[in-house]
Amino acid sequence: MTPESRFAATLDRLLPETPVGCIGVAVSGGGDSLALLMLTMGWARARGPDVVPQIQAITVDHGLRKDSGAEAAWVAARAAELGADHVTLRWQGWDGQGNLQAEARAARYRLMGDWARAERPDMPVILLGHTRDDLAETFLMRLARGSGVDGLAAMAETSDSDGVRFLRPLLSERRKALRDVLNDKGLTWLDDPSNDDPKFDRIRVRQALDLLGPLGVTADRLADTACHMSRARAGLEAHAADTATRIVTEPLPGVILFDRPAFAATDRETQLRLLAHGLQRLASAAYRPRLKSLETALDDALTGKGSTLHGGHILATGTDILVTREHAAVADLEVPADGHAKWDSRWQVRGTRLQGCTIRALGAAGASKIDRPPGLPHAALISYPGVWSAETLVAAPNLWHGALCQAIYAPQAGFHRTILPH
Repeated sequence: MTPESRFAATLDRLLPETPVGCIGVAVSGGGDSLALLMLTMGWARARGPDVVPQIQAITVDHGLRKDSGAEAAWVAARAAELGADHVTLRWQGWDGQGNLQAEARAARYRLMGDWARAERPDMPVILLGHTRDDLAETFLMRLARGSGVDGLAAMAETSDSDGVRFLRPLLSERRKALRDVLNDKGLTWLDDPSNDDPKFDRIRVRQALDLLGPLGVTADRLADTACHMSRARAGLEAHAADTATRIVTEPLPGVILFDRPAFAATDRETQLRLLAHGLQRLASAAYRPRLKSLETALDDALTGKGSTLHGGHILATGTDILVTREHAAVADLEVPADGHAKWDSRWQVRGTRLQGCTIRALGAAGASKIDRPPGLPHAALISYPGVWSAETLVAAPNLWHGALCQAIYAPQAGFHRTILPH
């Protein structure tokens, strides 16, 4: 098969029903993304005149180099030549702190998702140009950091973010093959000078692969291993999800309860996965806690000790282990109880008698007014949301004067609903 036919087969599989509106394509102007745009245009035209979806190229200008604006304009011109619409989104959030490449990557996804939701609601998917070489490089980088099965697993072919689906249809293609396709079509691409800068981990790994190849450690071999790890991860996740149905309950939204004896009898890998999942859901965190900290918190819980980690509070009783939000993580959060604003990214509250009210944590003052449900520790209650009129507690969802407020708990924060994210 040619890269064109493999791409068409992959996109047919990922999009069994051709979107009637628009398909987004992330295009930086590099060889991978420009090939992605060209292949997508060919695939769209092959749908036939009655079902050709509109193609929207999206470029994120990170503003990190003096030529980035000109490069975005160059991409816009190439998109127009290929018959695609184009938009440039500009990132202005870099404060010089943290990992530049990680911050820029997170900004790209956020900008594209926000723009799609606001400007192109008819665009349900955005295609990304990650290749087999990216799989190999990411695997080697994470191997150097000591990652386990999850970290070494291949990036997912599909992922969702608040209603926008990201697809990676080039994960079976090598970078060189895509450039050959562009050369055959007489198309040029941009070479990002940072791709030669050895201060970045990915560039050093790319250079190391040239040395490892003669030893049999090739990009293809590493990409295959990443895919094997992906299957292993799926199996471990399925086992954890099955275990969770038997030993984990949510007596209240945002309160996760593990049957302590059953949890203690579970294998350690599953214990770590379930505990990490609970902490991530409560904190709306994209990443798990660091393994060493997670293992310490698990050991503490199994021996009856409480701890805080990742914005969560882990509490052990004689029969249960509870995971709730850490009060310190939400103590300063306050939003209007207007049915729209989200408190702690999880709670929305509205009610006809709540004009001017706000949502904030119960704290000690609010908790003192509520008959604490049996089995719910005081530390769990104080981080729970309350509806306040100035300093007067009006209601607390599910706990106190609940009929006064209609509360919605974000589906993505539910433990069981999200136990199989991949």
